[in-house]
Amino acid sequence: MPIAYFRTPVGIARITEEDGFIASVSIRDEEYEIEPAPTQLLQTAIDQLNEYFAGTRKDFTFPIKQQGSEFQQQVWDELLRIPYGTTITYAQQSNQMSNPLAIRAIASANGRNHLWVVVPCHRVIGSDGSLTGYAGGVWRKKWLLEHEAKVLGVGQTKLEF
Repeated sequence: MPIAYFRTPVGIARITEEDGFIASVSIRDEEYEIEPAPTQLLQTAIDQLNEYFAGTRKDFTFPIKQQGSEFQQQVWDELLRIPYGTTITYAQQSNQMSNPLAIRAIASANGRNHLWVVVPCHRVIGSDGSLTGYAGGVWRKKWLLEHEAKVLGVGQTKLEF
């Protein structure tokens, strides 16, 4: 399975390719040697993620496929419907999936998403507005949400003097 690493504002991204699809994107705290991407698809993913972090891309067009149950696939498909710069709650996600009693199962499936940033689980927050759970750490979730708000020029994400 080809793998590429590249530096982002929130850590080193690790991208894997499998059978012509991007299978995972995760951001690590550890340092890795940054080398040219071994495949064109991995380079395309790097380019598009760099554009996202530069604020010039809101959607990704490279092919993705991650391993998961039918339910997890449905949850991840719903995440792809959340517009850039928008947040919803886990309760809203469960209602949109016509499964209002499955909030915990949906939250668990969100946590098993292997395509960070690309499948935007960072856009789902707690019902009280809190930034609950994110596999990459709540500080990264906060950074991603602030980044998207800043790019869109909406909301005040922090006090600046």
